[in-house]
Amino acid sequence: MTALRSAGCVFAEDEAELIIAAAPTPRDIAALVERRAAGLPLELVVGWAEFRGLRITVEPGVFVPRRRTEFLVEQALAATRPQSQPRAETRTGPRAREAVVVDLCCGSGAVGAALAAGLGRAELHAADIDPAAVRCARRNVAALGGQVHTGDLFDALPGGLRGRVDILAANVPYVPSDEIGLLPPEARDHEPRVALDGGADGLDVLRRVAAGAPGWLAPGGCLLVETSSGQAPAAVAAFTDAGLRTRLAVCEERHAHVVIGVRT
Repeated sequence: MTALRSAGCVFAEDEAELIIAAAPTPRDIAALVERRAAGLPLELVVGWAEFRGLRITVEPGVFVPRRRTEFLVEQALAATRPQSQPRAETRTGPRAREAVVVDLCCGSGAVGAALAAGLGRAELHAADIDPAAVRCARRNVAALGGQVHTGDLFDALPGGLRGRVDILAANVPYVPSDEIGLLPPEARDHEPRVALDGGADGLDVLRRVAAGAPGWLAPGGCLLVETSSGQAPAAVAAFTDAGLRTRLAVCEERHAHVVIGVRT
């Protein structure tokens, strides 16, 4: 704790407990403390991040899921349309159709994993352009029966998903390019730029996702994307221009802004 406090860790006691739990020997504890004191994010030191009650594996070079993004998951679960059509008959009667969930720009796969856990059963697909993120996401969604794909946005997805997606969650990069240098060192120095940089105004990837989403969503399916308060009006406009019925959800406590668009 003394070493962590000296390094400027505000929650030194809590971090020390997590490090001790993650390290089998005193020598390992010392090594992890040294890495944390050098500025490595705590989640990368211990190898996991808590996200909506789940322990999500994270690795160096992969975006660490933020607690504010839990709001996106909550909104997605609340917006899920009723699955009233039976998918198949079982010995106990008709079984409701599984929701089809896509976690685009998935990073570690935290959003997709949390959605699948919240729904109880789902056909889960996750995709990212970064091979390191894909490797990490596979570790987090494998137990849920999910599939992870590599590629640029919708190009990564199987064609059979067109017109079938009930929840399309996309935690896209939305930091303006010239503001990357202003980010905290934990993000600026340890997370891939491709997971942070959203172009000149931060909305380049969001606009691409909004434009392509209607062709992949099922009728009544919804697209959800996290953004910032200043970018929210332009993000809402991008959703509306794509033909989606759009609203903005805000959680002031978590400083979270989620744009939600429904295919009518």
